[in-house]
Amino acid sequence: MPKFKVRLIRQEKKVKNTYTDAELKILLAKPDVKKCDFSEYRNWVISNYLLGTGNRLGTICELKIGDIDFQNHEILLKKVKNRRQYVIPLSLRLEKILLDYLLYRKGEPDDYLFCDRYGDRLKKGALATAIRKYNLSRGVEKTSVHLYRHTFAKNWILNGGDIFRLKSILGHSSIDIVKEYAEMFGSDLKRNFDRFNPLDNFGEHRDEGRQSIKMSKK
Repeated sequence: MPKFKVRLIRQEKKVKNTYTDAELKILLAKPDVKKCDFSEYRNWVISNYLLGTGNRLGTICELKIGDIDFQNHEILLKKVKNRRQYVIPLSLRLEKILLDYLLYRKGEPDDYLFCDRYGDRLKKGALATAIRKYNLSRGVEKTSVHLYRHTFAKNWILNGGDIFRLKSILGHSSIDIVKEYAEMFGSDLKRNFDRFNPLDNFGEHRDEGRQSIKMSKK
């Protein structure tokens, strides 16, 4: 039989949904530790961890206390999708949150970082349900754990982070997958567009555009 090529239909990729700044402000507001139960406090810590690392659900469930290296400000990720262990930086803000959490949670290096109220491993379904209830209790309709990963990627790009480091932090095997993030957040790329656009910032033409627009409106 002679060889022939089959042209696959390209799937149209939609802009990925993310948490807005207003929603994040609600979700990251620290609860009163003296009044809330362990589950609420833990879910708040997890929300901060998700936004601060972009880790997948399965990776978070397998994290152990000993994987957090406070001395070198790193997190060792052992259970990842491509089965290749790697290390990511631990931000200063997340480091402080985790240190406070461990004073409350206690435990040994071999214990799971995020546990249920009995100290046992928090499974993926239970963690997803916990975050769903946590978000809804605060009036946020979006409840997906994976949205934090998209939110991390979007804000990394909008804050000027490069896609090569983003690839390493997210643990993707190919740079092509990470490029999709840069292409999908189209509406968000309008932010400060004139401020960074070369044409609007070239020499004496810097303010001409804005002045002509104001005149035409009059």
